[in-house]
Amino acid sequence: MAIDLSDRVVAVTGASSGIGEATALACARAGAAVALAARRSERIDELARRIVADGGRAISVPTDVGEEDQARAFIERTNAELGRLDVLVNNAGVMLLGPIENAPTEEWRRMIHVNLFGVLYCTHAALPIMHSQGEGHIVNVSSVAGRVARAGSGVYNLTKFGVGAFSESLRQECVAMGVRVSVIEPGAVATELAAHNRPEVLEQMAKRFAGVTRLSADEIADAILYTISRPPNVSVNEVLIRPSGQVG
Repeated sequence: MAIDLSDRVVAVTGASSGIGEATALACARAGAAVALAARRSERIDELARRIVADGGRAISVPTDVGEEDQARAFIERTNAELGRLDVLVNNAGVMLLGPIENAPTEEWRRMIHVNLFGVLYCTHAALPIMHSQGEGHIVNVSSVAGRVARAGSGVYNLTKFGVGAFSESLRQECVAMGVRVSVIEPGAVATELAAHNRPEVLEQMAKRFAGVTRLSADEIADAILYTISRPPNVSVNEVLIRPSGQVG
């Protein structure tokens, strides 16, 4: 049965590429109006044009989600221009790996800025809207790295373990509001996420995932679409999804 999200509004952060872009397209194809947030304005502008050209509804809002005022403006514009807010997909993320010793600490600040503050600020802005509606769904895109810590990814692990802990506490708070909370934890996915790492880190990653056929962004979007389309009495709290060839 085809998933129908007609009359629903979905806000997606990190929508300029990868999982965010794929999720926005999947939701739009299912009939949802979508709000797109990312720092790369030209990409989300083009994505919005594609969705509208295909008969959908979309707005693009250039946003650095780690800045509280920008995160709040994105959520408030979504509600004002599209009429409500049914789903928030906190997908924006940065993955900068490497040993803790001698690490460029600016990489740590970038990950905490996006991976943690981005989730916190967007959620904080969205909750009163969803509470007043008596329904809503917050989807936080984490990672296998939020379940399994490894040498060489300590601060990325810290941020993703934090997303998992925050999500479970949020889920418990939101039950009485009628707001559902889900965590999506992808393994290796073929996106731009890893490309910003230093060359020596990319070399190590290539060795670790040699022979592994990575998941596509569309396959993660399918999992998100399934999660947000369940009946109101069903809450999918956590989805851990790896390529079948990935061991850890």
